[in-house]
Amino acid sequence: MKHFFLLFFFFTLSIQAQFQVNGIVKDASTQKGLAFATISANDGSNTISDVDGKFSITSKNKISFLTVSYVGYQQQSIAVESNQLYYKIFLQQKTNSLNEVKISNINPALAIIKKTILNKTKNNPQEKLKSFEFKAYNKLIVTANPDSIKGKIDSVFTINPFEKHFKKLDSTNYKFKQLISKQHLFQTEKVSQYQYDGDRLKETILGTRMSGFKQPVYEILSFNLQSFSIYDSKYELFETKYNSPIADDALTDYNFKLLDTVAINGRNAYMIHFKNKKKKKAAGLEGILYIDQDNYGIAKAIMRIKGILDISGTHEFQYIPEENLWFPSEKKFKIVKGTNDDDIKILGGTIQFDGDIEENLKKRKRVESDYIYVYSQTTNFDVTYNAPVIINKPIVAVELKDEAIDKPESFWEQYRQEKLDLRSQKTYLLVDSISVKKRIENRLNLGRKILSGYLPFNVWDFDLRKILSYNNYEGLRLGIGGTTNNAFSSKYRLEGYGAYGLRDYNFKYSFGAGARVDKFSNTWIGASYTDDLHENASTDYAVERRAFKIYDPRSINFSTFYRYENWRIALESKIIPNTESTLVFANTFVTPQFNYTYNLNGKSYTDYTMTTATVSVKWNPFSDYMQTPTGRIETEKRYPKFIFQFTQSIPNVLNNDFSFSKIDFKTEYLINYLDGQQTYLLFEAGKAFGDLPLPQLYGNSPNNLNKETIFQRITFAGKNSFETMFFNEFFSSEFMSFQFKHGFSRIFLFKKIKPAIDFVTRMAWGNMKNPENHVGLEYKTLNKGFFESGLEFNQIYNGFGLGSYYRYGPNHLPNFKDNIAIKLTFILDLGI
Repeated sequence: MKHFFLLFFFFTLSIQAQFQVNGIVKDASTQKGLAFATISANDGSNTISDVDGKFSITSKNKISFLTVSYVGYQQQSIAVESNQLYYKIFLQQKTNSLNEVKISNINPALAIIKKTILNKTKNNPQEKLKSFEFKAYNKLIVTANPDSIKGKIDSVFTINPFEKHFKKLDSTNYKFKQLISKQHLFQTEKVSQYQYDGDRLKETILGTRMSGFKQPVYEILSFNLQSFSIYDSKYELFETKYNSPIADDALTDYNFKLLDTVAINGRNAYMIHFKNKKKKKAAGLEGILYIDQDNYGIAKAIMRIKGILDISGTHEFQYIPEENLWFPSEKKFKIVKGTNDDDIKILGGTIQFDGDIEENLKKRKRVESDYIYVYSQTTNFDVTYNAPVIINKPIVAVELKDEAIDKPESFWEQYRQEKLDLRSQKTYLLVDSISVKKRIENRLNLGRKILSGYLPFNVWDFDLRKILSYNNYEGLRLGIGGTTNNAFSSKYRLEGYGAYGLRDYNFKYSFGAGARVDKFSNTWIGASYTDDLHENASTDYAVERRAFKIYDPRSINFSTFYRYENWRIALESKIIPNTESTLVFANTFVTPQFNYTYNLNGKSYTDYTMTTATVSVKWNPFSDYMQTPTGRIETEKRYPKFIFQFTQSIPNVLNNDFSFSKIDFKTEYLINYLDGQQTYLLFEAGKAFGDLPLPQLYGNSPNNLNKETIFQRITFAGKNSFETMFFNEFFSSEFMSFQFKHGFSRIFLFKKIKPAIDFVTRMAWGNMKNPENHVGLEYKTLNKGFFESGLEFNQIYNGFGLGSYYRYGPNHLPNFKDNIAIKLTFILDLGI
């Protein structure tokens, strides 16, 4: 979801400077670029060249000369002319290298890095200091440098084999340069208070302002652009974690090279270049560490990833003499477009990228969006440390104060580190007016609702899941339903739906109401009544909301349902840290819509009543949360995730027929690799104790039709379903299943055909206690286990793909072709 919203803003830095000089540093003999050479301006501002030797240095003051230095080369000073903005600088090698940086006869950089790793604890503020707090001002802008855009009006011609004809004048670049010369495309400011009490770090957002939006987009505020601490074992850059160059095992992942010695805050520092040992594209971080020669603390760090996006993060530190410690003082983050041959279209705007497989693609003419980049700068101030710190509401990592979104200009003048320039001032005025005119905020909120499965209309959000569906029992099911939204009330809600099956000729409906009893924990109490159908022998976790799907592939093939009439009282809350919990009391009358009888103690049940209490808890121990004025959202989704559910029948209450207990458990784990591959693991288990009819037991999510030929069985593959298991083939009163899915990098076949290959394997075991009590359906048990594996070629064309699966093991079928299932796959990539 967060990447969707970032792309929305990627219509759109020009660093806030009046003077900028660009150039390249090369070896005078070999003519090759010198990576990470140090370039300093006369006013003290400095930068380093990139991996190709290129550099760009900006300053608020006029730059009159540059000094360029590189270890092993003679230092050179260059006079800057007012009419020349690009310089080629050639450095001559020295006859002898710098003796003062040689501390080892092998690789001096390795010895420095080893000492840096050894001294991490005493140099990490979160380890050395008992506590600290500070305020931070952040400004993020999306823009372009107008000097990089030619801004001329081009003539467009149509060409045939004999001649070319003038078609039109293209003024796109001209108009874009005129626009970007006056304003940025997007801008946001934020003032936060950071508090660390020796155990946890919390950010409280005191004020936020976002161009074009009265209410801030929380997904933008929650972006984790770069790690807070340079000492984390996993360094995070643009929400991707990489092994840190100073992790305990960094020497196995990175090559290190000593480049130079420089002075930072009057202290000498080693300048160490690090690069991932892997040669593959996007294999890992590359950058520079400036390491204090005395205490081996990090005095400055530059982290970079270069691929489809060119991403860099810089960390600046201020030295505290009394603590012999470098404390974070500033962070910078920048995204520049890299290469990619896909056009990205967001809300009517198109951002184009050059091809990522350059040898197969013709280089196209650069367009205005190619110059756009994102820049974020955070400056820390009012730092105190080793004083008592009391953190209010510590269960959330980020809290957005209710009053933070409506701060007066005097607030921003108080906390801004420098005044807004004319372009920034106009950005708020012009973008706000454009946003109102084009209803951007409304369209974004509409998109957010639709991605969640709802279509808003005034005070009511229509549930898109209820409008149209199909299954083998009801046939075509038509319906309408939804829930009230915040325009109706933020404290109360009404919900309900109605539906009608064109094959079973029956009406189904539900209605309910709820009230919020606590805002911070987002605690709601509600009651509802439902008369509807439910899939036979499936598990619903009360705490888990059903994900929105444009289509539900498994439900199309359902034919065995039970009818249920259900009165329900539920309490939902997020009061426990990193959890969502639901407590449900329900009275349910069940009527199976198929031939089934449950025999218990000499009595036969063709319908029955259950009165139950259910506790369902979703635990995300490694995730981070943001508290917003409208509720709590999960900002950093980390794995593993766990769901625990316990259901207990309540004897002798509201005509309850059975005495039973039921325990259900699910955990999932997702691993993302740097090269784009992904591994997904899912484990589920459940056990019923006591007397419980088959419709309330376990059916193991089958998704195969009991048809004669392979082609007759072709349907859509489901999510986490057993594709070779037939409907109603197995039932269990206790079971466990494990699923493994590995997605490989996409394979380029043609420009529009790049399939993603996934390998899947699934297995399940189960048992049925007292099988003689269940009469009607013919079924088998999973005592010996069930196994299947397959390959999916997903997103071959327009989201559609093809999967093939094979069933093996103890439940392998005698006829070979009956063990094969071929399924269509469909993945709609919405960036969430």
